[in-house]
Amino acid sequence: MGEGLLDAIIVGAGFGGMGAAIQLNRVGYDNLAILDREDDLGGTWHINRYPRLTVDVPTTTYSYWFEPYPFWSRLYAPGEELKQYADHIADKYHLRRYMRFHTTVDGARWDEDAQVWRVTLGSGETMASRMLVTATGFLSQPRVPDIPGIADFTGKMVHSTRWDHSFPMEGRRVGIIGTGVTAVQLVPELAEKASSLTVFQRTPIWVIPKMDFPIPHWLQKLFVRVPPLQRALRFVTDGMGELGVIPGIVFYRWAKPLTVVAAKFSKLHMFLSIRNKDLRRKLTPDYDFGCKRPTYHNSYYRTLAKPNVRLETSGIQRVDPDGIVTADGHKEHIDTLVLATGFDLWDANFPAIEVVGRDGRNLGKWWRDNRFQTYQGISVPYFPNFLNLASPYSFAGFSFFNTMEYQMRHMDRLLRELQRQAAGTFEVTEEASTRFFDRISERAEDMVFFRGNCASSRSYYYRGNATMMRPTSTRNAVRESMRFPLSDYAFR
Repeated sequence: MGEGLLDAIIVGAGFGGMGAAIQLNRVGYDNLAILDREDDLGGTWHINRYPRLTVDVPTTTYSYWFEPYPFWSRLYAPGEELKQYADHIADKYHLRRYMRFHTTVDGARWDEDAQVWRVTLGSGETMASRMLVTATGFLSQPRVPDIPGIADFTGKMVHSTRWDHSFPMEGRRVGIIGTGVTAVQLVPELAEKASSLTVFQRTPIWVIPKMDFPIPHWLQKLFVRVPPLQRALRFVTDGMGELGVIPGIVFYRWAKPLTVVAAKFSKLHMFLSIRNKDLRRKLTPDYDFGCKRPTYHNSYYRTLAKPNVRLETSGIQRVDPDGIVTADGHKEHIDTLVLATGFDLWDANFPAIEVVGRDGRNLGKWWRDNRFQTYQGISVPYFPNFLNLASPYSFAGFSFFNTMEYQMRHMDRLLRELQRQAAGTFEVTEEASTRFFDRISERAEDMVFFRGNCASSRSYYYRGNATMMRPTSTRNAVRESMRFPLSDYAFR
């Protein structure tokens, strides 16, 4: 890592931060720093280590297009393999040399006089760089529920992002709060070990069967020898996601029948797994499919029908030292509390650190005063030489890697023009940003979040009239990343 003024500081050592570093290297920037508060790289695939963690996107699609990985053990690989893939990327592209762990970033401020970013660390140290890239991801700020008495619980309490593998669950009376994707994966594991498991559900989730299968060693070897074969499999899984999931969410106005079919498919899956009609009623969402992140799982519904598992839907009044009191006055005695309560996206992650741009504009305050908006999901006016990769309207397509790679293409076009003009700074113009925001806001009106029945979904996909998802196809995001007018940026 270079001393003094850096070319760029990247906040976050997950796949987003590593992708940004790879792209910066490609266009000639080598004096970089990648800062991360954790003790290792990998982002969400480093901090999440709970049992039976798996990716819920086929791993042939959940990977960089330019760096296919032939060694996945299953179509939906376990979490530890995603961490191995992250290590592989860091090693192959020589990214560890840039990384500083146990490094918390408090904030960043643009120094107009020096034309640099001043980045302040939790240690009090200040670093300077020409460019700032925030790659803090969408799922990086764990949410701890604000429930009265939760701090007084005297049993074992563990959040899914800080799993304690040394703690035995066998014979425990376990309560789990949350019924999102994480809980769906955790519940079958806990039910196998705990003497009793109570699942505290606030909002049910749509679950559909997972068409998963192991990838044998001989096929992995064939992928190594014949890379186009793995590309062909990716073409299939990419198409499954783009055609099977995105239309019903992004183009809900025209594709509403797809969400209706998906909901019926989930209900059929539930019916075949659970005979108890009352339990099925409690597990059936009253919001449209796609409002909240759905998931794939084959045993979640069956697990909830087991004799040692109970679904509690009346709400939580408070947590006592030895249990949980529900809204109807019932007390569930537990000795272990698992928090599968997800992440705080809108309040704590947009932005994840304080960023102050030109003329003292504070990004978080400006977003909240003027609606969440970005140009092409990456740039904001009054923030020179700043690329915010985890932004509102930035997530495109079925996989995070779709988002990352269209942003890498955007960076490539932008930074090569910066070099061609021998300029020192780039900044998206207010006119271009407003034009993009107006267009994207109009398209967003066709999304399920704003046209469907989503009022009760409690989804992190959207907040008010803003969404984390780009309301276009992946193809559109890729095309615009390579063709956006260079005049949309001011180079100085």
